[in-house]
Amino acid sequence: MKTLLTLLFAVMTASLFGQTKKLTSDEVSAFYTSAKRTELGIEYPIFRVYEYSDKEGKHHIVLAEKVNQKGGKEPAAVQGFHFKISGSNATEVWKMKDAKSKDNGVSEEYGMWFWTKYFDIKDIDGDGLVDPIMIYGSKGMNGYDDGRIKILVYYKGKKIGIRHQNGTLDNERNTKVDAEFYALPSSIQTHVKNVMDAMVEKSHAIFPAGWKDAMKAKKTAFDEN
Repeated sequence: MKTLLTLLFAVMTASLFGQTKKLTSDEVSAFYTSAKRTELGIEYPIFRVYEYSDKEGKHHIVLAEKVNQKGGKEPAAVQGFHFKISGSNATEVWKMKDAKSKDNGVSEEYGMWFWTKYFDIKDIDGDGLVDPIMIYGSKGMNGYDDGRIKILVYYKGKKIGIRHQNGTLDNERNTKVDAEFYALPSSIQTHVKNVMDAMVEKSHAIFPAGWKDAMKAKKTAFDEN
């Protein structure tokens, strides 16, 4: 009986790991007060907070976006934070920040924001630790076709990125992949490539021709020049 109870507890505990929920606006306001946001360095309005638990405890992924006063509805800059939560305390694990550019090499950018439809905040490789994958991008003169895309994988304390420049012309498109990406578990690599496929299908990305073969060959930079 003791063995059975231990097994049931382990299964129930494991089922809770990696489950992610979006905090309500009331929950966000209650936890991230004005004073706490200042203390934690959150400069922009909080757009969304994801909460999850894994074998290291409770965590928050906080997304903040700066309002673009001139460019219409699209935000002008982004901040992302990972906090480990203990009671009312938030301890920073990592943070990131980026902003639209006046010249990305192809076009002036008119907005930058998180692409949460492509987010995955779950334990992909089954090691009991959540592997956040965060994606954000920009729009340029020709909308998404001239914008940039950044895919950030946070794996065991390391930030591993794929940085891509869209372009309407062949010679404008280029992709850079951190070498560490190819050392990630195959399940995470496959997951990211599937997300890249989805972005192409939804006309949010125009990757260089042969990009799948380039990644299969573990290239860190590829274009159509």
